[in-house]
Amino acid sequence: MGFGNRMEVFDGEKVVEEFEEMTKDAERVQVETLKKILEENGSAEYLQNLGLNGRTDPQSFKECVPLATHDDFEAYIQRIADGDSSPILTGKPIESMSLSSGTSKGRPKFIPFNDSLFETTMQIFQTSFAFRNKQVPLGNGKALQFVYSSKQFKTKGGLSAGAATTNVYRNPKFKTTMKAIQSQSCSPDEVIFGSDFHQSLYCHLLCGLVSRDEIESVFSSFAHSIILAFRTFEHVWEELCTNIRDGVLSSWVTDPSIRAAMSKLLKPDPELADLIYKKCAGLSNWYGLIPELFPNAKYIYGIMTGSMEPYLMKLRHYAGHLPLISADYGASEGWIGVNVNPMLPPEMATFAVIPNIGYFEFIPLKANAQDQEQEGAPENKPVGLTEVKIGEEYEIVVTNVAGLYRYRLGDVVKVMGFHNATPELKFVCRSNLLLSINMDKITEKDLQLAVEAARNVLAAEKLELVEFTSHADITSEPGHYVIFWEISGEAKEEVLRECCNRLDKVFQEAGSVSWRKGKATGALELRVVRKGTFHKIMEHYVSLGSAMSQYKTPRAVGSTNTAVLDILCSNVVNSYFSTAF
Repeated sequence: MGFGNRMEVFDGEKVVEEFEEMTKDAERVQVETLKKILEENGSAEYLQNLGLNGRTDPQSFKECVPLATHDDFEAYIQRIADGDSSPILTGKPIESMSLSSGTSKGRPKFIPFNDSLFETTMQIFQTSFAFRNKQVPLGNGKALQFVYSSKQFKTKGGLSAGAATTNVYRNPKFKTTMKAIQSQSCSPDEVIFGSDFHQSLYCHLLCGLVSRDEIESVFSSFAHSIILAFRTFEHVWEELCTNIRDGVLSSWVTDPSIRAAMSKLLKPDPELADLIYKKCAGLSNWYGLIPELFPNAKYIYGIMTGSMEPYLMKLRHYAGHLPLISADYGASEGWIGVNVNPMLPPEMATFAVIPNIGYFEFIPLKANAQDQEQEGAPENKPVGLTEVKIGEEYEIVVTNVAGLYRYRLGDVVKVMGFHNATPELKFVCRSNLLLSINMDKITEKDLQLAVEAARNVLAAEKLELVEFTSHADITSEPGHYVIFWEISGEAKEEVLRECCNRLDKVFQEAGSVSWRKGKATGALELRVVRKGTFHKIMEHYVSLGSAMSQYKTPRAVGSTNTAVLDILCSNVVNSYFSTAF
């Protein structure tokens, strides 16, 4: 799909048609896509060193180019960031870097970003909009988008670096594309590019309320940010009403460009202020807040899978009858798949791989755990996009348009079906283990299941789990798992003890019960932290340069991440040890 200047008119039917054609012929399209990537980047030092000698077929590619992780590319990426503009990873010089959300490693990673990667982003946005719009057509209203563009900075070599989302939002073509797919933000650019996300978030809410009748969708990159926005709303709604009534922005919003932009939008509107006040006062525990505030909203949209699943319960509470539509599947390293069945609930969301957006391989996961255990057991051979089997789990390998070749993304996916000849994937979990003590292994999925089981005990008491994370404490023998919880109210001691035992039981099923009997891991510990603790953690990451729009709560905090451990440990109000075993 060439996106020249004919962007202004969006033809959804044509986009769907092209996608259908391409996915019917997925295997051939994959071979062509690899050929194109290797032809454009044949002069790159990385590929030259591997002796491809101009060959672009999949077999030669797999024979010459090894599977790699970010560590293998790090030295090359660093040279580019330091200003070496020779063809290192790509034929054309890389002009900017993306920072991955990076909470997994404790520090963000640099990932090369270029125009080709930007084009694939626009392609994904357009394709998923075409499928979404077939099901829930939008008019020419606006979107309430909780998007934040973190500051870009310059690397040593003068390349601009910022969150992947920032690199996209700052591209001049971004706005024309969004306009064409009826996804214009109701907030002025000054709010999106504001210097302080608290001020931006507050003003996003204000802009949404001022144009409440025009809002047709509510969006953020991640479900977490939508919840953060409406939790904030619960605290500031009266202040927002006052701003609308007087037509004056609160004085604590000090960013001069935001103030200037907002002053053009704000006019005294006592009627609107009264209406919003009445709506809020009439709600029971904020249930159905979003459709109450925005009567013409059709759906809520954002990434809701994987580590976002624990937020769905709260999001549904705010959403009332509005459908939640899960956004597409990708990473800073590149896009992978598009949600072509947007009306499925997020828990069942699948993503059809776009065959011309990158070259994809899939490493079959070993069938049984015994094989996994044997260090040095040979790994399964990767298979191609059209060779995967329904019901199987794979680790995904990406070759993108911006210098990453056979890159292990670290995601485990399950093939749920096919859309024509391209697989529909469900995200299962990150492949790296979340927690490990001795030979015990706990994945993010195990942690989610444990938390889900324990959270039901809280729900029965009308309490809600706000946030959680985990830590493997090996400062004393035997080591033990610690789960940190932030809760919406006061819970009775016996309730928390029961929660702690439930957490432990699920951890046992995940593989540590044999170790407990041999006392190789100690009893699980649940630590309850003060309200606002996880907000402090978020502020900590944002202060390090993480983009608010890409922030994810780390689900495990390693021993080396002392700053975050300190925030958690200094805010513990109660702690309980499991008595389940």
